[in-house]
Amino acid sequence: MLDHVIVAVREVAHEVIMPRYLRVDRQYKSDGSFFTEADVAAQNALLEKLQAICPAPAMGEEMSEKEQAEQWEKGKTGLWSVDPIDGTSNFFNGLPYFAISVAFMEQGRGVLGVIYNPVTEEMFYATKGGGAFLNGIALPIKKFVPTMKSATANVDLKRLSRSFAGKVAAYPPYASQRNFGACTLEWCYAAAGFLDLYLHGGQKPWDYAAGSLILTEAGGHMCGFDHDDYWAGTPWQRSVIAALDPGLFVQWRDWVRENRKE
Repeated sequence: MLDHVIVAVREVAHEVIMPRYLRVDRQYKSDGSFFTEADVAAQNALLEKLQAICPAPAMGEEMSEKEQAEQWEKGKTGLWSVDPIDGTSNFFNGLPYFAISVAFMEQGRGVLGVIYNPVTEEMFYATKGGGAFLNGIALPIKKFVPTMKSATANVDLKRLSRSFAGKVAAYPPYASQRNFGACTLEWCYAAAGFLDLYLHGGQKPWDYAAGSLILTEAGGHMCGFDHDDYWAGTPWQRSVIAALDPGLFVQWRDWVRENRKE
């Protein structure tokens, strides 16, 4: 099934998404976020192809919340989760950092994940128990482990509390910070070892379904703000503290939790 999903994702990227790159206007959702005609067209094309591969319930970011909840409930034993363009702001503005993310989930967790940046041709993928890869190369790629003080972190400040975000910005325990604006790719970069630390305050299933599997299969570690079990709590607003190296992960987790205290 993985090979068929990779083909489907690549086809949609090059036939539906890239011909619309820098050629579409944005439209706004009821929550104030925006999407483009490319997001909707890509989601429709993906869902059609994926259900031809396996006719399971399917949930996409561009569905209504009611539709998403319905598909989630129907898909306990098998569910397609799709983000047709993760990083729509980047896509709309011409920044070459966005991706298609597809996962097949069972019991709320990804068992197959594919994340593809069509600009850089980076195809990340994993299956449960089968390892994680970038264009055929096993992850992680960069295996050098820095100290906490020399580490590079990807932090999404927007979804942190104001007081904690201030601490992270003013007194970080690491050397350098990034936020690229496409969380599915950020999971992959952590899995590859390109990023040493990862922090995000709240993701929905299509944000983490494929990426969390890829990180896990690469040997990475993750938890939530309040739970050592990453999978505890609501699936609709899941925080993540993550790192590839187990020693760095413990240091990072402990620093985050201590500094989140009011």
